[in-house]
Amino acid sequence: MKKTYQIEVDCANCANLMQDAAKKTEGVTSANVNFMTQKMEVEFCEGADEKKVMKSVLKACKKVEPDCEIEF
Repeated sequence: MKKTYQIEVDCANCANLMQDAAKKTEGVTSANVNFMTQKMEVEFCEGADEKKVMKSVLKACKKVEPDCEIEF
Protein backbone atom coordinates (compact mmCIF):
# COMPACT_ATOMS: atom_id res chain seq x y z
CA MET A 1 0.00 0.00 0.00
CA LYS A 2 1.26 3.47 -0.93
CA LYS A 3 0.20 6.67 0.78
CA THR A 4 1.18 10.31 0.36
CA TYR A 5 1.59 12.63 3.34
CA GLN A 6 1.91 16.39 3.60
CA ILE A 7 5.21 17.33 5.26
CA GLU A 8 6.93 20.45 6.46
CA VAL A 9 10.68 20.61 5.87
CA ASP A 10 12.98 23.62 5.51
CA CYS A 11 15.54 22.61 2.88
CA ALA A 12 16.21 20.08 0.11
CA ASN A 13 19.11 18.50 2.00
CA CYS A 14 16.89 17.93 5.03
CA ALA A 15 14.26 16.37 2.76
CA ASN A 16 16.91 13.92 1.47
CA LEU A 17 17.89 13.06 5.05
CA MET A 18 14.22 12.48 5.93
CA GLN A 19 13.83 10.24 2.88
CA ASP A 20 16.83 8.13 3.92
CA ALA A 21 15.54 7.87 7.50
CA ALA A 22 12.08 6.82 6.29
CA LYS A 23 13.51 4.15 3.98
CA LYS A 24 15.37 2.58 6.91
CA THR A 25 12.25 2.38 9.09
CA GLU A 26 10.83 -1.07 9.77
CA GLY A 27 7.60 -1.60 7.83
CA VAL A 28 8.58 0.72 4.95
CA THR A 29 9.28 -0.77 1.52
CA SER A 30 10.16 2.55 -0.10
CA ALA A 31 9.91 6.27 0.55
CA ASN A 32 10.22 9.38 -1.57
CA VAL A 33 10.33 12.95 -0.25
CA ASN A 34 9.70 15.85 -2.61
CA PHE A 35 10.93 19.12 -1.14
CA MET A 36 9.27 21.27 -3.81
CA THR A 37 5.77 19.88 -3.19
CA GLN A 38 6.35 19.24 0.54
CA LYS A 39 5.09 15.66 0.20
CA MET A 40 6.32 12.26 1.32
CA GLU A 41 5.20 9.11 -0.46
CA VAL A 42 5.57 5.94 1.59
CA GLU A 43 5.05 2.36 0.47
CA PHE A 44 4.36 0.00 3.35
CA CYS A 45 5.30 -3.66 3.71
CA GLU A 46 2.35 -6.01 3.37
CA GLY A 47 0.45 -6.29 6.65
CA ALA A 48 2.21 -3.31 8.26
CA ASP A 49 0.21 -1.09 10.65
CA GLU A 50 0.26 2.25 8.82
CA LYS A 51 -0.16 4.49 11.90
CA LYS A 52 2.46 2.60 13.92
CA VAL A 53 4.95 2.70 11.04
CA MET A 54 4.34 6.43 10.43
CA LYS A 55 4.97 7.20 14.11
CA SER A 56 8.32 5.42 13.73
CA VAL A 57 9.00 7.32 10.49
CA LEU A 58 8.30 10.64 12.21
CA LYS A 59 10.56 9.71 15.12
CA ALA A 60 13.38 8.76 12.71
CA CYS A 61 12.90 11.94 10.69
CA LYS A 62 12.98 14.13 13.81
CA LYS A 63 16.43 12.70 14.59
CA VAL A 64 17.79 14.17 11.34
CA GLU A 65 15.52 17.24 11.17
CA PRO A 66 14.10 18.13 14.62
CA ASP A 67 11.54 20.66 13.36
CA CYS A 68 10.07 18.56 10.54
CA GLU A 69 6.39 17.67 10.54
CA ILE A 70 4.43 14.90 8.86
CA GLU A 71 0.63 15.10 8.74
CA PHE A 72 -0.91 11.65 9.13
